[in-house]
Amino acid sequence: MASMENRTEVNEFILIGLTDAPELQVPLFIMFTLIYLTTLVGNLGMIALIYWDSHLHTPMYFFLSNLSLVDFGYSSAVTPKVMAGLLVGDKVLSYNGCATQIFFFVAFVTVESFLLASMSYDRHAAVCKPLHYTTTMTSTVCAYLASGTYICGFLNSSIVTGNALSLSFCRANVVHHFFCDVPPLLSITCSDIHNTEMIMFILGIFTVFFPLLVILASYLFIIFAIQTIHSAEGRQKAFSTCVSHLIAVSIFYGTIIFMYFQPNTNHSMDTDKMASVFYTMVIPMLNPLVYSLRNKEVKSAFQKALMGQRNQLDHLFS
Repeated sequence: MASMENRTEVNEFILIGLTDAPELQVPLFIMFTLIYLTTLVGNLGMIALIYWDSHLHTPMYFFLSNLSLVDFGYSSAVTPKVMAGLLVGDKVLSYNGCATQIFFFVAFVTVESFLLASMSYDRHAAVCKPLHYTTTMTSTVCAYLASGTYICGFLNSSIVTGNALSLSFCRANVVHHFFCDVPPLLSITCSDIHNTEMIMFILGIFTVFFPLLVILASYLFIIFAIQTIHSAEGRQKAFSTCVSHLIAVSIFYGTIIFMYFQPNTNHSMDTDKMASVFYTMVIPMLNPLVYSLRNKEVKSAFQKALMGQRNQLDHLFS
């Protein structure tokens, strides 16, 4: 990181935050605290539930536990600092702190993108080739797919962070955002950003549109396969296994594309901040809710866990 610091006269950044209105600081702090606590409980609870219940030791839930871990990771990279800024007005972030925040945020978001693609491949195997599912989605295949998502995520993040923070800022250190993200930093640099923007665009195609293409292709085959199922009950059962994933995909990619792939002339700082709140805080909270509310196996495992805890308490106090 020292080589980056030598190329800039800035050693800290000042985050503008969401709003300067004093009367909104406490309500926003309370709201984000509730969102973050729900995110922690939902995602860590989902991981624990999948680990605890042997019926959930399947490829789909293996990927879902990784998705929960990633949601917890990229929410934690952003939300605590935002909460500190609202509570005590601490809006200063060191240069290295900014680099760390960008690195982990980009890494986890990229991992989620490839995880969603891996989950669509799993659904494709389950619906299109159910008789070969256990031989297609082996534990080795799942481990390779999961490992590949993390490798791609942290490799992409290393390139993005290195490119963004190797620029010069010429004493301009006021970031018009509530966390260190690449577009707000590019808007205050005094360096030529043409090459950086090209690199970011190419990486964006690879990390967003390539996984999205895999997802769309998988669901195209799934739709064709569902059409060949003769019973309405069979078609509904096959489609119901994909609904939660489709909801998660639509929310995640819709927000990311809106945020990062619209022309610069269409960008509004206030709109970007609202979109950023949604994908940095709300999406990590929604994913476990979407999967638990739409999934009978998760609800059944949760009920068994509650019954187990209740029986233990009854035995303890009896």
